[in-house]
Amino acid sequence: MSDVLEEEKSRAKATYKEAFALFVKGESEGAIALYREAIAVDRTLAIAWNGLSIALAKQGNLGEAIIAAEKLVELEPDDPLSHTNLSRILMQKGLIPEAEDARAKAMGLQMRMQKS
Repeated sequence: MSDVLEEEKSRAKATYKEAFALFVKGESEGAIALYREAIAVDRTLAIAWNGLSIALAKQGNLGEAIIAAEKLVELEPDDPLSHTNLSRILMQKGLIPEAEDARAKAMGLQMRMQKS
């Protein structure tokens, strides 16, 4: 990996950490802005997509939260927690069949991991 790319990824992670600190303090607006900034630097930073989806859902912006959670699942298709996060947000939006599908996927992945 090139030094420039490594530096960009490092900057994105640092920005994510700042966003998380704001989110913990209840400063959702600032956290969302920083999560978006981290993602703009590194679109593959799954943890930033996770934080963004949770912060948006907490704010009640469920449409954008679902989009962010779906991107998280795209980046981490084998992570049960990604599917659980998507399920929770879909449930919050009232999309019960979709939420159940995501939950079933999460449970299947979790069971597969336990057998390994």
